[in-house]
This record gives sequence, C-alpha cells and structure tokens, in this order.
Amino acid sequence: MDVLSDNGSNRTQIDYSSTLIIEDLHTSVEGKEILKGVDLQVAKGQVHALMGPNGSGKSTLANVLMGHPKYQVTRGRVLFKGQNVLDLDTDERAKLGFFLAFQYPVAVSGVPVANFLRASLKAVRGSDMPVREFRKLLRGQMELLKVDETFVARYLNEGFSGGEKKKNEILQMALLRPEIAILDETDSGLDIDALRTVSEGVNALLGPEMGVLIITHYQRILDYIKPDVVHVLVNGRIARTGGPELVGQLEAEGYDPIIREVAGNGHQAS
Repeated sequence: MDVLSDNGSNRTQIDYSSTLIIEDLHTSVEGKEILKGVDLQVAKGQVHALMGPNGSGKSTLANVLMGHPKYQVTRGRVLFKGQNVLDLDTDERAKLGFFLAFQYPVAVSGVPVANFLRASLKAVRGSDMPVREFRKLLRGQMELLKVDETFVARYLNEGFSGGEKKKNEILQMALLRPEIAILDETDSGLDIDALRTVSEGVNALLGPEMGVLIITHYQRILDYIKPDVVHVLVNGRIARTGGPELVGQLEAEGYDPIIREVAGNGHQAS
C-alpha cells in the first residue's frame, strides 16, 4: 500500500509494505526517558546510518526495535508490513523479517556455530531444513563471506576474537536473509583488517530485498559500507538527516555544533 506523506514542502510516497516506519517513538528505562520522539523511515534496498554521541539513544532504539523487555515504550509506533511491530514478541519480529547484529555477541559454550545457525533458521522459517540442504546453503554463504570451513565447528563465540564474533553475526544474517537488518555498532572493537572483512561481508548481502540501519559513532565503517541516508540522534531525537556528505561534515566538525543548535532551539534541529 502506498500513501503520500507530507513533510513540510516535501511530499514523498511511502510503501508501507516494504518500509520500516518509526513514528513519535518515546521509550523509558527504569523511569528515565531515553527516546523522546524518534521519527525514522528505512525502505528495503536502502542503507541508513544512525550516528550520534554517547548516550543519545542509538542502542536503545536497536533494542526497542527487537523487543528487549528492559525498555518501556510510552508513546509512538513502529510499522512494517502493515503491522505495529511493538505488538509482537521478539521471535515474531524475527519471523516478520527483523534482524539485530549485537554490539557485544555472547558466547555459548557447548553449542557449535553450525547447530546454532540451523536452529536460528528453523525458528525464523517455522520449519526445519533437511541436513543436506542446510549444509549446501551454509557452505554457499561461507564461500560468499570468505569464512573458513573450521569456523562453524567451534562453539558459539567461545574464544572468538572481536572480528570473528562480528563475522558470525553477518553469517547468521546471510542465512536468515532479513528484510530489515539493524547493525548495532558492528565496528566496535574491530581493528582495520577485521572491519574491512566484516564490511565486505555486509556489502555482499546488500540488495533490493533488505533495508539496513547501521548504528555507529564513527565514520570508519561508513568508508566501506556507503549509506544512502544519514541521521544524527541527539538527546533522544533525530536532530539532523542528510545524505552521505553529512558523514564527512560530522568527521570534520564533530557533534558539538548540532548539540548546541538543538540546545539553543529547545527542540530537534531540521
């Protein structure tokens, strides 16, 4: 379903069936308001970057989108495929097409990566995949992402380097093929070689059937994964939205000019 959205002087057509739409999202944690009216749209086939200083609410937004019980939504809605995602449990959101790559993936001793990946695929698909078919699919995605064959026999994230943990997140994304992928500070803790490898993996998966929201503090991952749209989150609100050139501006000037502008206006900048 397509509708026209009026944004000041700009009228844009929104496809509700393929666009993640966040409207006036307010969220609190233990009584403290973190998100204070976030409005954001991510269409399938687009890469959006969400940047901002520490404590602005970036990771809170990622957790809210996937349904972390710690975060209380007090106002607003999140729409995808004609549904308010906030009404769904986390597993239902995954089945709808959502995926979150964690900033700090946890280790699970005794569970081989291959077993975890097959269980994840079954949970999202709602049915098991024959072993031979799964192995063929897994091998193909490992070749695409340049993952060593021994990787999937290891226990999930146990003894993994930061780069290996993030590579495992991207391999999971490759198998699940989400329609909305949220990458929460995927560049965190990576050296330059690991960052390049993980970014190449993400780029190999990009296409018209997946929208991506990259949450990051810094420019460096965006040197490898080129965003179509860049948003700046300050004090729980989207303070600035622009094209890829906004990344260079932030790198040169930092967040301070936008923070001062928001403080001076007493509300979000445009």
